[in-house]
Amino acid sequence: MYLVDGKAGAIACMLLSLLFLGTWPAFITLLERRGRLPQHTYLDYTITNLVAAVIIAFTFGEIGHSSNPDRPNFIDQLSQHNLSSVLFAMLGGIFLSLGNLSSQYAFAFVGLSVTEVISASICVVIGTTLNYFLDDKINRAEILFPGVGCFLIAVFLGSAVHKSNAKDNEAKLTGASHDYGNVMKTESGGKQTYALRGKTASYTRVYDTSEEATSPNSVFPCIADDLETGTDASGKKAKFGTAGFLIELENKRAIKVFGRSTLIGLALTFFAGLCFSLFSPSFNLATNDQWHTLKDGIPHLSVYTAFFYFSISSFTIATVLNLSFLYYPVLNLPKSSFKAYLMDWNGRGWAFLAGILCGFGNGLQFMGGQAAGYAAADAVQALPLVSTFWGVVLFGEYRRSSRRTYILLVSMLAMFAVAVAILMASSGQRKQVKSA
Repeated sequence: MYLVDGKAGAIACMLLSLLFLGTWPAFITLLERRGRLPQHTYLDYTITNLVAAVIIAFTFGEIGHSSNPDRPNFIDQLSQHNLSSVLFAMLGGIFLSLGNLSSQYAFAFVGLSVTEVISASICVVIGTTLNYFLDDKINRAEILFPGVGCFLIAVFLGSAVHKSNAKDNEAKLTGASHDYGNVMKTESGGKQTYALRGKTASYTRVYDTSEEATSPNSVFPCIADDLETGTDASGKKAKFGTAGFLIELENKRAIKVFGRSTLIGLALTFFAGLCFSLFSPSFNLATNDQWHTLKDGIPHLSVYTAFFYFSISSFTIATVLNLSFLYYPVLNLPKSSFKAYLMDWNGRGWAFLAGILCGFGNGLQFMGGQAAGYAAADAVQALPLVSTFWGVVLFGEYRRSSRRTYILLVSMLAMFAVAVAILMASSGQRKQVKSA
């Protein structure tokens, strides 16, 4: 199997992982904002996520150094008596799948940037501390823990950014907009009508949130075709950050957030962060057997074998949950069916790409962690730096926000940049341990 040796190779894996893990959530968010059901998207995503693990196992897990009793290749390990380590790997996959699933819904409520910042920071504060002790303290504590402290500060800044931005949006929707005027809402029989009254004309857009709605198309009946292009009756295009843009986004997206408590998004985000904080330590236990659960003479799981079992469990739990969500959806989403999922090709390619990026991103993180310590590899949790870039450029997050929101946002990202640099600087080098 191929082994990553030394700090340079480990840091290269971390940086590439950072790019992949920071990009895939943007594709998931893009599809939700276009109205695709998250159940459909996640089922597609989890298929290619597993494919990535299989590719890594049969390539990196089989090439390079010849298989030997201390370093068996991927296929050789499948028949060994290593059930305890396999179970740790599978437990890590379950944690990651639950975290990613929660994040998918949190993106709609809290935004791509803040969701990633808070969940990643919680992951580092808890997970990195656990990995430090599991890795026999190979990382430099005097550098590592100040970095953890920076991530903790980022959690509070992220919460403050979300609260400030929510107030900004509320002011846009309830007050006078420079572009469109006042926002009006009426509700009757499960239907909510949002209207923007402009300077020269008025128009409305209706969507149905009743239980009878069974498909994305029936949820968004449009009574003004010009709204599909984001323009008002006078032909003026809705700009990022305006009340008109927020109304258009709400009418198109799959997960409706108007009128919902912001605590829903924060609760989902904190739950995701807790799950993320446990998947890496579980994987660490699977590959290094710090609790000595393997019998004498049984080699530790290679990172590739562990990642294979990790992805199998992640795929299984994600498939079971999302198939059930098709028929029993959460957050008032419309019902769907397995047949409707199979027929839904709108954006499927983006969902497949998201799964591939996440799969290879996680694999590279574990490869770097096995070489330089999983505590240092948690530096890839600075992925919000990448996600925020996509959030601002693609989705117009924080456009036309208040000065307070901008200051908090810049402070949050600056703290993240400092934190990732410190965590990478704490990298150690793992000593190769022979089988017990």
